[in-house]
Amino acid sequence: MREETPQGRPRERQRLSGDSFLSRPSNLGLVLGGLGFIAALAPSLVPRGDLLQGAIAGIGFAVGYGIGVGLVSLARVFEVMHGGRPRHRWQTWAALAISGAFILFGLANSGRWQNGVRAVMDLSPVDDYSAVIVALVALAVALVLVALGRLFRLAWIFFANLMLVVLPVRAALLAGLIAASALFWSIGSGVLGGAILDGLDTAYANLDTLIPPDQDSPQSALKSGSPASLVSWSSLGAQGRAHMLAAPDRDQIEAFTGRPALEPIRVYAGVNSDRDPVERARLALEELKRTGGFDRANLVIATPTGTGWIDPAGAAPMEYLLEGDVATVSVQYSYLPSWLSLFVEPERGVETAREVFRAVYGHWVSLPEDSRPRLFLFGLSLGALNSDLSINVFDILGTPFDGALWAGAPFPSRTWNAITDTRDAGTPVWLPRFGEGRVFRFTTQANALDDGHAPWGPVRVIYLQYPSDPIVFFEPDRIIRPPRITEAPRAPDIADGLTWVPVVSWIQMMVDMMIAAGTPPGFGHVYAAEHYLDGWIALTDPTGWSEADLARLSDKLTADGL
Repeated sequence: MREETPQGRPRERQRLSGDSFLSRPSNLGLVLGGLGFIAALAPSLVPRGDLLQGAIAGIGFAVGYGIGVGLVSLARVFEVMHGGRPRHRWQTWAALAISGAFILFGLANSGRWQNGVRAVMDLSPVDDYSAVIVALVALAVALVLVALGRLFRLAWIFFANLMLVVLPVRAALLAGLIAASALFWSIGSGVLGGAILDGLDTAYANLDTLIPPDQDSPQSALKSGSPASLVSWSSLGAQGRAHMLAAPDRDQIEAFTGRPALEPIRVYAGVNSDRDPVERARLALEELKRTGGFDRANLVIATPTGTGWIDPAGAAPMEYLLEGDVATVSVQYSYLPSWLSLFVEPERGVETAREVFRAVYGHWVSLPEDSRPRLFLFGLSLGALNSDLSINVFDILGTPFDGALWAGAPFPSRTWNAITDTRDAGTPVWLPRFGEGRVFRFTTQANALDDGHAPWGPVRVIYLQYPSDPIVFFEPDRIIRPPRITEAPRAPDIADGLTWVPVVSWIQMMVDMMIAAGTPPGFGHVYAAEHYLDGWIALTDPTGWSEADLARLSDKLTADGL
């Protein structure tokens, strides 16, 4: 469409121009990209392999480059810089040289930085050639992301030119930015994101139903999936079946203690046992009654992780300590990993956990007080979060349960946040103290459950957490400010070289959450049996165990790889 000048001659409509897809790189983007590359290679909470290091370094470069391009574009919009001023080739070469120097500095130090994290966890140092792999992967990732950024810029200018028909320049630029963002978001989250999630869902669903040929159902009537069970073996899911077959059994407990023991009762209902969470909870309750779970001295509601997993490193110490006189009930709500389930379907876990607690607690509280078992809650990771959310405090004030052991509680955890935010002044976020410790206590690798606290009250709640666990200490609103885990005093399992760089370090910790289960036991999100043991001792006050016996049990659990 053309306009007319005052003299009546036609005039072309104004159009915005932008760099072409293959235009010279942004000088400021190159410099900031190099700084982003260094920041991405700096140590974080958990060690990373070479491929992942390279991917994060490439992302770091792309983030820095994008910030540089964005700043220049913003300056031009507000006419701080003259968009038509030519750039000299020497300026580009200088920017490339500075960026290259930053990148070489990062590669030269990346091994040393990673080895600082690995040394804390007693891991062997990285290989000498790791920097080469990091560089190649980073180059590929950075090129892809910068190319996507240029496509985004072209779409922005295209939409802005369409808007110039009815809007002034700056308004058209803003409208074009919104339109391009909506387009890329819809493609990324709707098309690609949906395809990825569908693929993951299918893969994990298939894994959940897979039964190895040598995995026979238990014969004990005290286990779900047995011939006497109300729940079929195939419906338990992969993690439920593994939990039923896990050690210890009565013979193993007796062999270790030298005393008579009971066969631990384990009840489990999988997502394929019944699709309705209410019916799954009812089925678990009936199974618990069938096995005589309410006749045991101890009853544990163990909320599983996203995949339905009950950590054997957490369950085995409890069954040994209580010499089998315990019933554990669990109900699966998902087959996805916890970090994925947390972001994709958080409501499923909460709904199921609430129904299970309501069913089990409702029957438990109806029993005579002098003949019902002690009732404990247990959960790791997403299991800890959902176990916490399963309780309505006002419903249990009259008859509270006996206690809870929650390990690796994820950062959105309700009670964890409330206590941590109001912790005693001067105590670190990784080992907070709350009042006199009559109800809530925290511990790490070093047992701190008896450190100067007042005597326990009627309810005991224990948080087991490692400072190097990003799933616990990630703070989504601190993309600019450093998270509290970086504040002094630093925990022993956090590398001295850990620093916080806005945006880039936030992305690092996001990635750390996805790989936090790849650390050695006792670090990251892999909780060791010896530390669970400390929690169960403080929670249950087991009788008949000497210090020497407990030390021997801790050594056995470690030797068993738990």
